Amino acid sequence: MPQLAGQVIIVTGASAGIGEATARRLVRGGAKVVIAARRPDRLETLARELDPSGANVLAVAGDVTSDADRRKLVAATLHKFGRIDGLVNNAGYGTRGPVEIAPIEVIRKNYETNVFSLIALTQLVLPAMRERGTGCIVNIGSVAGRIARPLSSIYDSTKHALEALTDGLRGELKPFGVRVSLIRPGFILTEFVDAANAASTEVIGNAGPYAPYLGGFRVGYDKLRRIAGTPDDIARLVERALTSDNPAPRYSGPFHAKVFLFLKWLLPDRALAFIVRLRK
Repeated sequence: MPQLAGQVIIVTGASAGIGEATARRLVRGGAKVVIAARRPDRLETLARELDPSGANVLAVAGDVTSDADRRKLVAATLHKFGRIDGLVNNAGYGTRGPVEIAPIEVIRKNYETNVFSLIALTQLVLPAMRERGTGCIVNIGSVAGRIARPLSSIYDSTKHALEALTDGLRGELKPFGVRVSLIRPGFILTEFVDAANAASTEVIGNAGPYAPYLGGFRVGYDKLRRIAGTPDDIARLVERALTSDNPAPRYSGPFHAKVFLFLKWLLPDRALAFIVRLRK
């Protein structure tokens, strides 16, 4: 079974939430961790906290949607540590609002961050993994990738895309010894919701005929907060995937995520739609 000690792992979106919790857990396990995000101040503070010596933690600030920044991240990792054993594709955000009203450029931007940039970064780390015959890719998806919700169709569809991408990639890389898993978080208490709301202010503020339904959407999120998990719930699943010889194709957590996914498997589509639909 692979051990974390000495493994070189890149974690994107590492300045807060699931990414930060993952970095903390991996460092405790003895990994050499490269933390990447757009906020250099938070990254540097986290890096100093995790490893004051700077020997085992590297902070690389940049935007995952930038080709230059992606290449800088990989080059900096190889320069300091000489190899890449794992990649945790965690960077992402959500766009809320009705598809009819959301500007297409807003939708493209969400796909650029959550899907296309993830693919592009993965492409950069795979050649060396394939040649060495070992490595692990962990994509952070969502329960929403299986259970799409009204007024969250854009974000949920990006996570649904990761379901197919991860499955296909797993089959492509298995002959080369590279392992691929998808993590499906449920509702986790992080900055994600506030960031999604901020990114969607213009769309939500001009919801037109959909405006009466936004209240029900917010009530639903308030209810979810009561059963929300913590970022470390997901970090534990990432660690499990990284340290398994034969990781599961998918990991889900916390417990409510498993319940929702079981209901998705069990119930007819109309019954499930009744559960997740918005109410005034």
